[in-house]
Amino acid sequence: MSAGSATGKRLDVITIGRCSVDLYGQQIGSRLEDIASFAKSVGGCPSNIAIGTARLGLKSGLITRVGDEQMGRYVKEQMAREGVALDGIATDPARLTSLVLLSVENDKIFPLIFYRDNCADSALCEADIDEDFVKSSASVLVTGTHFAKPNTDAAQRKAMRIAKANGAKVILDIDYRPNLWGLAGLGAGEERYIKSDKVSGHMKSILPDCGLIVGTEEEVHIAAGTEDTLEALRTIRALSNAVIVLKRGPMGCVVYPGQIPDALDKGLVGKGFPIEVYNVLGAGDSFMSGFLRGWLKGEDYATSATWANACGAFAVSRLLCSPEIPTWEELQFFLKHGSPHTALRKDEAINHVHWATTRRQQPEQLLAFAIDHRMQMEKMADDAGAPRTRLNAFKRLAVQAIGRVSKGEPGYGTLLDDVYGREAMFDAAKLGLWIGRPLEQPGSRPLRFEFGQDVGSRLVDWPVTHTIKCLAFYHPDDPGDMKEEQAQKLRTLYEAARKVGRELLVEIIAGKNGPMDGRTIARALAELYALGIKPDWWKLEPQASAQAWENIASVIKQNDPWCRGVVLLGLDAPEEELAKGFAAVAGQPIVKGFAVGRTIFSNAAQNWLRGEMDDEQAVEDMAQRFQALAGLWREARRSA
Repeated sequence: MSAGSATGKRLDVITIGRCSVDLYGQQIGSRLEDIASFAKSVGGCPSNIAIGTARLGLKSGLITRVGDEQMGRYVKEQMAREGVALDGIATDPARLTSLVLLSVENDKIFPLIFYRDNCADSALCEADIDEDFVKSSASVLVTGTHFAKPNTDAAQRKAMRIAKANGAKVILDIDYRPNLWGLAGLGAGEERYIKSDKVSGHMKSILPDCGLIVGTEEEVHIAAGTEDTLEALRTIRALSNAVIVLKRGPMGCVVYPGQIPDALDKGLVGKGFPIEVYNVLGAGDSFMSGFLRGWLKGEDYATSATWANACGAFAVSRLLCSPEIPTWEELQFFLKHGSPHTALRKDEAINHVHWATTRRQQPEQLLAFAIDHRMQMEKMADDAGAPRTRLNAFKRLAVQAIGRVSKGEPGYGTLLDDVYGREAMFDAAKLGLWIGRPLEQPGSRPLRFEFGQDVGSRLVDWPVTHTIKCLAFYHPDDPGDMKEEQAQKLRTLYEAARKVGRELLVEIIAGKNGPMDGRTIARALAELYALGIKPDWWKLEPQASAQAWENIASVIKQNDPWCRGVVLLGLDAPEEELAKGFAAVAGQPIVKGFAVGRTIFSNAAQNWLRGEMDDEQAVEDMAQRFQALAGLWREARRSA
């Protein structure tokens, strides 16, 4: 039972303080001066911990400020996606969201610049602390850096008073950043420790009100005002009855719930994990998230420390901060199975769990109008004597048709290509549609990619919300060299998709290249899974029997329980035949919808290209056909 549930509170923890957008250099081993591209994420110690605890199953909230601009909206949207309560995030119309720039020069040097000149979160004040919101949580977490200015100091102290008055726990992450206390230059963001009697005196006034204090050896030194770690711990103990957690990097951590012993390792030692250091920034926030998952759930200190150290290991082994914190499923997978890699970012099994449990949420069903056809539409244009460039306009009409059916509701989508669908993609984005984009060269067998074989570089400029779609004419009884070539193409695509963080839909059509039975598609999927290919979606042709679908579902469940599911393709089948196909899978949970094209657009395309339909007639014709298929799908589901 969580702390919030046990006390009747809505939330388990509210974190307070820094909130930034982090821009981390993607070229490892490079000076910040030489970085060419950056990865973006939400950052700032309390923001990271809010996300981390939410991923680990706690109910968290955040009190901070963001700017009234794109970066501020990004922060709030990402917090919502992570499940963090937004009640305490104020939008500041006069200030910008803070930024952080970082590069990884090597395993010890991480140049870091804080862009915090009059930023939004530094303007947090007492008025931003809503009493009812603080009272809704079983604990509040304050951070050392936000005691550096009078207004943010007052805000955190107010939250602490409210929490204590209402029986909530107060947690302190010492979070010492010397240059944010004005003790180091603007370009010295990576500096972790500068002795300061002023800072130490300030921190000592906070310690008596805390129930949990967490810090590195350097942070314990600054909090106590002495550079002897045992003496520092005893100073903190004299001022506070809090549980003290000392973070010791690769040596793990030590928990001191009571009297400080005569040696550091005579506390409750939580052993660390042997991990290659990739980027230390954010490791402490991940550590804190893991410890709080245990401590606020009433676990013993050994369990809490193990979870904390494991979470810290994940962050150290990866580049970013909040995106790298593990989910509860990922943490349990790691603790159960371990890893042969000291660089966890290289562990495919763990990375898949991380990806599958942190990717953006999608609706439970997907009803997609597929208009990514190139060869078929080109033939229609040629037969009609129309220039192929008109296909661009027709695909925009098709998106209009989807909009008439979807009416802004989730669960609708489209497949659109880069050849004739670029403008239509812009239209689809405005409608909030799920968008899939093909990469295969139309009709290729063996599989070839369109516009060149280096798919990784091509995917970089795709929006993160676009799903990669790839059709392979793959049959499990194909000749060995054909299977090997196609499978390796798909494996290359899968690796590229994971590297750039895009979802992948793999479409398999076997029926055109060999006999089909109840095991054919299941065998094909099993072969691809054996190569480590785990797409987010499968797009499959209708099957002849319910047993065939059972076999497919069994293979998917066995190899990837996080697979989003299967959508049915149409292959120009008439509506009556598609209705039978829908009915056949209506009771199969793994099938989430359909992606049908020619059944919907063929009539309108041919007549519009010949000039026998105007724009409105074409849109209405496609909308009616799409609406009919959506109705058939829903009716089949209801009947099942």
